[in-house]
Amino acid sequence: MVTDAFHVYDTTLRDGAQREGISYSVADKLAVAKLLDGYGVGFIEGGWPGALPKDTEFFQRAAAEIEFKHAKLVAFGSTRKAGVKVEDDEQVKALLDSKAPVITIVAKSDVVHVKEALRTTNEENIAMVTDTVKYLVAQGRRVFVDFEHFFDGYKHDPNYGVELAKAACAAGADVMVLCDTNGGSLPSDISRVTADVLARTGVRLGIHCQDDTACAVANSIAAVEAGATHVQCTANGYGERTGNADLFAVVANLELKRGMKILPEGKLAETVRISHAIADIANLPANTHQAYAGVSAFAHKAGLHASALKINPELYNHIEPTVVGNDQRVLVTEMAGRASVELKSKEIGYDLSGNKDGISAVVNKVKELESKGWSFEAADASFELLLLEHAGEGRPKHFVLESWRVIVDQDANGDVTSEAIVKVHANGERIVANGEGNGPVNALDNALRTAVNQLYPELSSIELTDYKVRILEGVHGTSAITRVLVSSTNGSEDWTTIGVHENVIAASWMALEDAVTFGLLKAGRKEGIN
Repeated sequence: MVTDAFHVYDTTLRDGAQREGISYSVADKLAVAKLLDGYGVGFIEGGWPGALPKDTEFFQRAAAEIEFKHAKLVAFGSTRKAGVKVEDDEQVKALLDSKAPVITIVAKSDVVHVKEALRTTNEENIAMVTDTVKYLVAQGRRVFVDFEHFFDGYKHDPNYGVELAKAACAAGADVMVLCDTNGGSLPSDISRVTADVLARTGVRLGIHCQDDTACAVANSIAAVEAGATHVQCTANGYGERTGNADLFAVVANLELKRGMKILPEGKLAETVRISHAIADIANLPANTHQAYAGVSAFAHKAGLHASALKINPELYNHIEPTVVGNDQRVLVTEMAGRASVELKSKEIGYDLSGNKDGISAVVNKVKELESKGWSFEAADASFELLLLEHAGEGRPKHFVLESWRVIVDQDANGDVTSEAIVKVHANGERIVANGEGNGPVNALDNALRTAVNQLYPELSSIELTDYKVRILEGVHGTSAITRVLVSSTNGSEDWTTIGVHENVIAASWMALEDAVTFGLLKAGRKEGIN
């Protein structure tokens, strides 16, 4: 059972929102807060009420619209200003007006910052912290203190931060958070300083790490191992500059590598879903190579790995992927061996364990095509069709191409139109169809659908959702070649197909033909009718 003995504190909505490219609406912030509460974090820092109107509105709406099951909402703000009575400070009033049950105040703990940024004395800074904590506690709030630039300040004066932490604790603060604000520390620095501060103060310590040395997760774990019982993170490591400690990596490491039970039962398995949902709300692509939560976190490419995985998945997976809601994937590339093809085939529903010749044929074909620029890593649908052709029942042929033509016109006004003509044979008939589109590929897609839609009404539910082009360098003096990836959906399933050719339209046709063929296969059309 998760208790107050250890805090998972999330600051996605405040510190994470400082990432370049993120701009949450109030509705976005409410949606993220619900997801984080569902994940089981203990504290959700909602923002800086009073300083930002959007954050002020968020706290008002969150109190009325969200019934938190696991988390407590936290308002973030500063101490009273120098020379101002705490009860007269407008920022402190805004913190109370937020109605948040927990308040985190930020305080300078570096003597250089006290002098140059606050332009006050060390003694007044301590009084600012003490007065603010006492006042907020007296108003019935639980108070945490973020000691900004703590580790840099420790280098300038190893005693001032300690004195400040003791004063805050004596005033009633519950957690003294050591912040690596500039993100310049390494794990050994974090361990040494955290252990020293704990030994000299005996207060409850927290940790807040930025990722400027790519050590935020490691630094957070090091602080916990040194005695911190409160860790601040952001979903997916969002944050200013290079980001913050990734919530999902920190939580998974503590639970799975250090045996700490810090989330409610069953919530760790929600890691991938929550991570990707928050990325969608932030309007950012999910990090495919993110630890634990990325789609490539348990993806294996080398044939040697696949051979071992076939015997025992634990040989190349550091955990069972499903524990965090992820899946093991085997990538089929020019590095593929027999085991890679066999495992990948089983992953998509084909058992080739007794078909040695078929496996060899697929391996050889993959290596041949990838040497020419094909890549099946992101094109599972094209790989499945190749598998059927060389080791299965044969590639379905719902139609046979006679020819295609694309015409692109630009008039004197600069308006561009595209038209395609496709000629195919299906069901004993020769079918000629035209299609127009906002580009040559769109026109070609429309012409193909027009040609065969009357025979296969299932095509009406299939949509092209994405189109990517990459120009690849030629080999051995040949011209550059084009790789096209086409993503499609039928509303319930998504798939990606590939085409490679020196001509971008020809490459596009290959990918489109695979997309339609695979879509019909998924709809149950395994046999051709021509």
